[in-house]
Formats: sequence, structure tokens, C-alpha cells
Amino acid sequence: MVAETQLQEPVTDTYTLNGIDYGELFRRCCRPTLDTTQLEDIVMFQTDADYTSHYEKVGDEPLPSSNNTNNVSRMVELPIIRLYGVTRESHSVLVNVHNFMSYFYVEKPVNFKKEHIPLLIDFFNKHLMELPPFKKTCRYVIDIDIVQITPLMLYKPNAKCDYLKVITTLPRMVSSLRSFIESGISLPVLDGDNSTRIPFPRQVCEANIPYVLRFLLDGEITGGCWIRLPKGTYSIVADKTSHCSIEVSMDYKDLDPMPIEGEWQSIGPIRTLSFDIECVKFTGPGFPNANNDPVIQIASVLHTHGDSLDSAQKFVFTLDTCDNLHGAHVLSFANEAALLMAWKQFFIAVDPDFLTGYNIINFDIPYLINRANALKLPEFTQLPRITRSKSSVRDIISSNNTMGTFENKEINIEGRILFDVYDLVRRDHKLKSYTLNYVSFEFLKQQKEDVHHSTMSKLQLGSAADRRRIASYCLKDSVLPLLLIDKLLLLFNYVEMARVTSTPIKMLISRGQQIRVTMQIYRQCKLMGYAVPSVNAAQRAANSEASYEGATVLEPKKGYHRNAIAVLDFQSLYPSIMIAHNLCYSTLVPPADASKYPAEDLTTVPGHPGLYFIKAHVRKGMLPLIVERLIEARKKAKEEMKVCTDPMLRSVLDGRQLALKITTNSVYGYTGASTSGFLPCVEVATAITSFGRYMIVDTKEKIESHFTKANGYDTDASVVYGDTDSVMINFGTKDISRAIELGVQAAAMITNQAIKPITLLFEKVYLPLLLLAKKRYAGLYYTKADKYDKIDCKGIETVRRDFCLLVQQMMERILHMLLVDLDLNGAIEFVKSRISQLLRNEIDISLLVVTKSLGKVDYDARLPHVELAKKLRQRDPGKAPSVGDRVSYLIVKGTKNQPQFDRAEEPLYVVENNIPVDTQHYLDAIKSTLMRIFEVIMPNPESLFSGEHTRFVTLTSSSEGALSMFMKKVERCLGCKTVIKVPPFCDHCNLEKRQQVMLQKLEERRQKEADYFDLWSQCQRCQGSLHNEVICDNRDCPIFYKRVRTGKVLTSMEATYQSLHLEYT
Repeated sequence: MVAETQLQEPVTDTYTLNGIDYGELFRRCCRPTLDTTQLEDIVMFQTDADYTSHYEKVGDEPLPSSNNTNNVSRMVELPIIRLYGVTRESHSVLVNVHNFMSYFYVEKPVNFKKEHIPLLIDFFNKHLMELPPFKKTCRYVIDIDIVQITPLMLYKPNAKCDYLKVITTLPRMVSSLRSFIESGISLPVLDGDNSTRIPFPRQVCEANIPYVLRFLLDGEITGGCWIRLPKGTYSIVADKTSHCSIEVSMDYKDLDPMPIEGEWQSIGPIRTLSFDIECVKFTGPGFPNANNDPVIQIASVLHTHGDSLDSAQKFVFTLDTCDNLHGAHVLSFANEAALLMAWKQFFIAVDPDFLTGYNIINFDIPYLINRANALKLPEFTQLPRITRSKSSVRDIISSNNTMGTFENKEINIEGRILFDVYDLVRRDHKLKSYTLNYVSFEFLKQQKEDVHHSTMSKLQLGSAADRRRIASYCLKDSVLPLLLIDKLLLLFNYVEMARVTSTPIKMLISRGQQIRVTMQIYRQCKLMGYAVPSVNAAQRAANSEASYEGATVLEPKKGYHRNAIAVLDFQSLYPSIMIAHNLCYSTLVPPADASKYPAEDLTTVPGHPGLYFIKAHVRKGMLPLIVERLIEARKKAKEEMKVCTDPMLRSVLDGRQLALKITTNSVYGYTGASTSGFLPCVEVATAITSFGRYMIVDTKEKIESHFTKANGYDTDASVVYGDTDSVMINFGTKDISRAIELGVQAAAMITNQAIKPITLLFEKVYLPLLLLAKKRYAGLYYTKADKYDKIDCKGIETVRRDFCLLVQQMMERILHMLLVDLDLNGAIEFVKSRISQLLRNEIDISLLVVTKSLGKVDYDARLPHVELAKKLRQRDPGKAPSVGDRVSYLIVKGTKNQPQFDRAEEPLYVVENNIPVDTQHYLDAIKSTLMRIFEVIMPNPESLFSGEHTRFVTLTSSSEGALSMFMKKVERCLGCKTVIKVPPFCDHCNLEKRQQVMLQKLEERRQKEADYFDLWSQCQRCQGSLHNEVICDNRDCPIFYKRVRTGKVLTSMEATYQSLHLEYT
């Protein structure tokens, strides 16, 4: 591409300024034009769904109150579902769906009759009229039907019950009526001449499902599906309310969703815009603030799904001139307002379906919106697809089991999906750090130049070439998220999860795991005619008081096992238990009712004599049916993958089988989420784990009683460990082939005796196996006898994020020596060598950095990373970590009895101020870790941490830190180390001695220069230029601290050499 680099004034509606037609440039990226009068059937790939409402005028009619006699013209507020999508021809579509009303169920009281319905409607409407939100509308409850459905909770032999289906005009009325009913109500009625009241049950059903999800369920529409809009069923909206290519209105009954099979498995040509901003603080310290500090560049990369990433179109919007950037359009502007408005016009022109980047939700988008508000540019915030809607930002604190507690932003941008790679990676992957640099290196093996915000101002105030460096850096930050989406198959995985769970993609991103199972339950209940109860806060509180025992972990036989250890694994144990024993809300039998049913119809739970479930031959449970369907669907997807030759379709199928696996395994946890779950049931969770514990213990007993010398085997088998759904067996052989053979036999024996579909499979052999404790082991992993697959570690510091790299790397090397090389002596000598290097201060500081997550605002205990976060907040509030961020720190030396939490320090601050690291602290960390390994394989593991290799310690001095106030710096002679008053030599060192010292220092400086230039060259190659100064501030880079530290040492050496040179001359 040719880069446009002329300096421009603010963009106008014509887009044409000083000879450059921005309108033409942007039109190259616009969606294709079409004649809406020639449309036939519209087939679109659905990307998002939400709803709005509008007012319609109704004729003269009485207000909804039996006491009202005043007839007036009134307005009724009605909901409109908005479906967003894209056609195969890349036209964006908005479908305004009408006439779908919200509803919920409440059990019909015994004395309630059909003729009472008008009274109940009036009763509900009178209540709603008194609530402030509903003053402007005149219709609330449209109708009430009497329907027969089955309550989901507890087994009832006479399944069908009468329920009232209450239909409302607006979704928010459902919540208001639910609260009204749960508070306890009685309907006043006339029985002849007598007035009486009919009390209502407080339990309501299906009142907490969001309106959009209710629509998708009833319409059998999944997230990420194709929908056909038949010609003649829709009307084109002439006065469009959106930026979409096509906007139509239609009745919800006319939508025709396509089944997810054949050609409809594909994903539509989704447009993804990846962008990154750069902002700068010209005056004062700290991080830029949107109220005062300008946006200087916005890089944007536009990619269409199905096209290669190389074909993506790249744009960089810059403040002030900027040199050409290969492969990108560079658009320069004289002022910030022009830059922002040009980018907004570009944004509307390209009309993206997905917005991506790295941390755009918490930084880039809020900064742009707040900056536009500061510059009084209200039009800039019109980023949603709805033309009159404006984006706004709201701070929230979120919490879930996967990511912990974290600060987040909520941004409304209707019709577009915020697909922030930072959030997606944090949700799905456990990493030591979540910076873009670290994540890119972890998954792409790519690194990038990281420019500190304090350096950015110098580059911006420099030349066009300097600003090109910013543009290159900014553009790379826009390209990397797209590469990560492609590498990690994020789009495929989320679309398939949306399809499997019938959940919109946006909800999968913004909500937790439970919504996935909730949608499965609602969908299955609709098919089976069940009513799902709406659990309220009081019911959750009652559930939270109940508890259940988790999985069984057999006591491990610790040691260094030299025999082949066969590992057998139950395939999907908890889902299989649910199917085998028919465990469900709908099959749970109250203890008081158990005597009513024959014993052969009841399942009793091991260890819980009062817990019963009805068996499947009486009535199949709803949860087992869900799990069966998911397992079968996954099996089908994997079979299709085996014969699939289309790479794109194969990625779709792989995403589907992964989504099915995750959803299947989430069902058990869903029932046990007693404090925050949509539909907790401790009885079901208890039964599942109880059967799981029984299966592990029973499997151990059967294997150890069958594989014995008495039964003709060479040795008596021994189960050395068992955990949740697997057992490790020592068959007494070193022959891997024999261990595999016996493992397969044992698995088949247990499977044949188990209730279907419970299946035990041979998984692997460990030889050798280092079994340290519960959930802590490492072994050489074999699936075939001829060659090992990998070193497999569980719970050991090589795979834990909260240990420093030194411990992880030492563990990796030691495990390789013990498991692969079988070299115990070599491992011992390696440990001693690294301990000696640590005490001599020869370990690179990057290996000592510990990273931990800042999980909440206030902690009861004072923790090192929390206290450091407070320090950083005082030094520079703009750079201070927020809740949910990972904080990197070192433990430095302190005064006697100074607590560890008070000695945590930021790594770069340590390097720049030459603060001594507390080597004893790190030695203790190494010791606590290595002792667990060596205590099971050598008689005196303490000898590793004492002796000759621990006697030489290098001390460093610093002007910073707790010890500095007690230290006085003295000058010493460089020749004989005598204390002197005037450096660098004492009077006793002669000229020859001084010359020797000078030559020695010169050689040391040359060596250090060579080391520094080698590191400098590596950084230059990474930044893509061997001519520009290195300004990278990537603290996740393995050589960053080494480069800074080496540079600091070199500067000190240079000063020493100069003093020697002056002395000599």
C-alpha cells in the first residue's frame, strides 16, 4: 500500500482535504453496496442480539384498573428484539423482531378458576401502575393462560400440574411481578355474596431468564447460527435506525433458523477491527490521563473472517507528520480533534462486527471516549450500530472462580462484539503474566518492542522518523491480537460454544460459566415440559448452609518408583455417574416419600442413607438427557473431524467438540454452586461426588484383590495413588509393554462390572514415577512402549505460576536428570552449583521475580504483592496495578526482623538502585521445594543446603533500602583494598601495580561492553532496526533486566576507568 503522509486539518463530511480523498480511501473498506428493492430471501449469520422498546398509541380504552372509568388515549410500550448479522455477501443486517412477549409461570392456587383470570390481570396491573417505571404506559399484563407443565424440582409420579402463564408487555415487569408474588399475595374475589381471598404460592418459575435468551430458546435460535428471512415476511425500514447495510422489521414467528449442519456449519464473513491507541503525557510524571493528555496515534487493522491475515488492511492515524510505514496507510493530522473524528468516520465506514485489541475494554475504548468528552466531541461516542446511541463507560468489580476478583469496565456498543483478547486469554489460560509481550511469546513465539510511556513524549516531539517508531509499535499491537485469535482459534471456539449452549457470543464473554449450563437446562426443560423454578436470594442463602464432601484422593505411596506405573482413568466420570444413576433435580425423591416406591425403583447413595433418586426405567432425568446429548454430539464432531479435509471446517468442528466437552463437565459444578448458582441442588452434587468416591475405592479393592500371585500373576498389584477419577497401579514390572497389557485388562474388568456408561480406560504408563504427595507427582509419560511422550508434572513448581523462574528452571533440569537421565549424582551437583551462584549474586535477576494476582481491594493479611501495589500507587498512581492485575516483585534485604511483606520491591527499581536481593529468602524457597523431591530419594537431603558451596557470599551495597541508613560508604584502594581518603590508589601502590590494575579494569570493561552490545543487538533485531536506539521497556523479556543491569555496571566501570586514566596521565 502507499502511505499518505501529508499533514491535515480537521476532517469534514466530504473527507477530502488538501488533495487526499479520505472518503475514497475509506470506501475501499466499506461493505459492498446493494439495491434493497431487489432483495429475495435474506440469509444472515447472527452475531449478536439485544432488545429495545418503543411506544405505540392505542385507541380509547379504560385504564387497567377496575376502579377506573376515565377513557383516554394512551401509549403502550412494547419490546423489540434486535438481531444483528452478516450475509454471505458481507452485508450487515439488523432485524427488528416484533410481537414476542415476556412471560413467567406461577403455580395455580387450588381455588383459582378460569373466570378469575380477568381479576388477576387487573390485580397485577393495579400493582404495576403504582410503580414509577411504568407510569407512562397503559398495558402491563397482556394475558394469563392456564397451562399444564411439570415442576422440575423433586420427583412426582403424577407429573403434570396446572400453572398460570403470566404474559407481560415488557421484560422488566416480570421482575416486578416476581418480587410482588414472592412477598406473599392473596387475590380478592367474590364467591356469591361473600368476599374471600385466594392465597398464591410464593414460588415462581422461569422469571429470571433474560428476555433475549427467552426469545432465542422459544425461537429455537442458537448463538452464531444462520437465519433465513423469507421474502414477503419482512419489510425494509426506509428511515433506518442503524448503520447496517440492511434493516428490516418482521414478526418473530417468521424467522427461520437453519440447523447447524452441512453448509450451515460455516461462520459468516465477520469483520473484525483490531486497534490500539498511543497517548502521551507531555508535562509532569506519571501515566497519561484522558482529561489532559492527548491521543497521538490510533492503529487499526481490518480483517474479514475467511480471508488470510496477510490481506488485512492496515491504517495508522497519527498526530503530526509520520514517515511511511510499509504495508499501511499513514494518515497524519494537525490536531487531535481531527485525528479522533477521522478515526470515528473510518470506524463507521468499515462497520465492524467485532472489535478486538489487547485490553481495549479497560483502557483503549474508555480513554478514547473520555478524551472525546474532554475535547467536547459528542459525535465521537456514536460508535454503536444504532445511530442515535452513544457509547459510555461504567466501572465495575467482577468476580468468578476462573479469574478471581478484578476491576473491569462495562461499555455499551450495541450491535458490535467486544472481543478483547486480554480478557479471553485471562479467562481460558493460566499464565505467569498477561502482558501482550508475554502472551505473544508464549503462544506465537513473537516479541515486540515495548515503549515506556515516559519515552513516548520524546518520540512524539521528535522527527517524522521518530513518530514512525511509535506507529510501528502501535501497529504491531494491533496485529498481534488478530494473530492470537487465529492461533488460539478464539473465534471458532466462541462461535461453537454459542451454538452448543444457545447463548449469544456477547453473553459468553461478559457472563460466567453458569449461563452455558442454564441455557442447556432451559432448552431441555422446554422439550420435556418442565417448569424451571426461579431461585431467590433467601433460597440461595438456605442452600449455602448445606455442604457436601468433594472427591476422594487416596493416600499416595510416596517415593521414587522404578517399576512401570499404569494409570487408568474414568472417562467423563461425573457425567457418566449422572447418567448411570439418573441423578437430577427431577428424580430426587424426598426422604419422607421413599417408602411409597418399590426398592428396585430407587437409587440409594453410598454413605447417605436418606438420599434417594428414582431410577431411569421409571422416569429418565432431565440432566442425564442433557449430558447424553452433549456426549453424543461430541462423539459425532470428533468422527467428522477424522474425515474432514477442509481446514476451516475442521477448526469449526474442533471448536465444537471442545465446547461440548467444557459444557458437559460443567454440569456437576453447576449443581454444587450453592451460593451464586442459578439453580443449585446440593443433593445432586452430593450424590455425584459420593458415587465418585465409591468408584475410586471400589476400583482399588477390585484391582488389588484380582491381580495377585494367588490368581496366577507374577506379583501382587498395588494401587499407589488415586485422585478423583484415576488410579495409579504398580503391577510389579519394569516392562512397559506388560504394564500396558495389564492396565488394559484391569480397565476392561472394572468397566464390565460398572453400570453403563461408566467406563475405565487405560491412559498411560509412568516409568519412573516421582510421587511426592497428594496431587504432587512427576513421571516419564508413555502411551507406547517404544518411546516416552513427555515429562508429565502435576502440582510441582514447573507448572505453578506463583514461583520464580529460578525454581521452575531448576525443577525442570532436576526432573530431567532424575526421570530421563536417571542421574541422581548429577542432579545433586547441579543443585549445589545453582545455590552457590545464588549466594554469589550470579543469578540473573529476571529469574528471581515472583508474580502474583492482586485478587481484591482489601486483604485481611499483609501480603508482599499487595504492599508493593500500595507503594507503586504512591510513586505513580497512573502506573499502579489494579484489582485483577498480576504484580511482579522481588524480596530485598532488610533490617533484622523486618517482615517479608515490607521488603517486596519492583524489579526495575531494584536494578536501577542496586538494591541487594535477599538471597537467603530465595535459598529458603529453593529448599522448601527441593526437599520434597530429594527427601524421598536420598538419605540426607539437608546436605544440599550446607557445606563448601554455601560459604562464599557476595554482598552488594545501595543508597536505597532499609539497610542503607546504617551503612557508611568508604573508599578503598583499587590495588590493595586499603581504606583511603582520596581514590583510586593508596600511596603504597607503586606505578607498576597501578598499571596492572588499569589493564585489568580495561579488560573487564571490554568484556562487559561485549556482553552489553550483544544484548543491545538482540533488542535491535527484535525491534526491527539495527540503527535505532533501543527504548524497549518489555519487562517480561528474559534479557530486559540483564540489559539494564549490564548497562548500569558498564557505566560504573567506565567511571572507574576514567578515574584511573586521569590518575595515570
